[in-house]
Amino acid sequence: MGPAKVYIIDEDSKRNEKLAQFLASLGFEVKTVNYLGELLFQPDGQDESAIALINLTPITEESISELGRLKKNHPQLSLIILSKSDEAEPGVSLLRRGIIDQVAGPDHRGSIFSAVRSELEKKNLAEENAAHVRHLRRLRLEQSKNQHKASELEEIYNATLENLMTALDLRDVETFGHSLTVAKYSQALAQLIGIKDGSTLDNIRKGALLHDIGKIAIPDSILKKPSRLSTLEWEKVKLHPVLGYGLIKEIKMVKEVGNIILYHHEKYDGTGYPKGLKKEAIPLEARIFALADALDAITSHRPYRKERDFKTAKKGIQENRGKQFDPQVVDAFCSVRLEDWEKIRYETTKILPNLENFSELFNKP
Repeated sequence: MGPAKVYIIDEDSKRNEKLAQFLASLGFEVKTVNYLGELLFQPDGQDESAIALINLTPITEESISELGRLKKNHPQLSLIILSKSDEAEPGVSLLRRGIIDQVAGPDHRGSIFSAVRSELEKKNLAEENAAHVRHLRRLRLEQSKNQHKASELEEIYNATLENLMTALDLRDVETFGHSLTVAKYSQALAQLIGIKDGSTLDNIRKGALLHDIGKIAIPDSILKKPSRLSTLEWEKVKLHPVLGYGLIKEIKMVKEVGNIILYHHEKYDGTGYPKGLKKEAIPLEARIFALADALDAITSHRPYRKERDFKTAKKGIQENRGKQFDPQVVDAFCSVRLEDWEKIRYETTKILPNLENFSELFNKP
């Protein structure tokens, strides 16, 4: 497959040309289009890797109708609206209606690159998963004759989980690698508490990898919003445990995986969500994961604050013993030297790709 094709539709020819040069420098095949209707007649508009960057100011009923026809005629074409933050409401409305796929700032190259990369990752992920599904079906047909295929099936399943969560983490450079790190922390905590069964430990790892799967249903306009979320937006984010559980409940799934996905935001004192469970009513694996998740969040960089050291993290976790966290899990965490927790983080993150180049792109004018 050749380089991904990106169409740019913008009446501002200078801005159009600058954006085309920027994307071309990143290896994309770029084609500029004068107006939205022209894209409807592109012969290669159905290319699965094609992405359209569309600057519509203002967004009119006519342009909405054209976008709807474009999405209907070319469902594989990703549509990204370029809209300023103070004019974003129409774009958010189109996102909710499923007419477009992303909203990005027209003058923010990092935002545009992030949106394009996110769409490519989703396409690649869908392609990889489709290939895995086809392979899994073939393996199931053969399994009755050849039982050793089961190990190969498990390897493909694990690869699919890790590919899926890596792609989701890539939606935001700031949280890339989060799922892999909390999976390692969760397994370590589970062993400290006394869980020795290999299958249970592996199920906790899988649940940790999948914990935020529900966020795939939350628009980037909310997940990547740099300012404080509105009450309505926050309520939508709080749906992700239930959405995630709903996405995978039809899969043959062991209870530990489902419990982590559904209950990872419950708190020991009953103030969490989605069900407000309290103490031992929260499954043990979810209580374990809650501390692992907090440890990684505290010690990682976020757009709204700098990362904090493990000593600060330990203090915060101890202060929330019996409140946010299960005292048993807190005691298990504190029984290990901070240097050992730092080593787990280092051993996990050192295998991740270097995102320094992405950060440089985000900072370009």
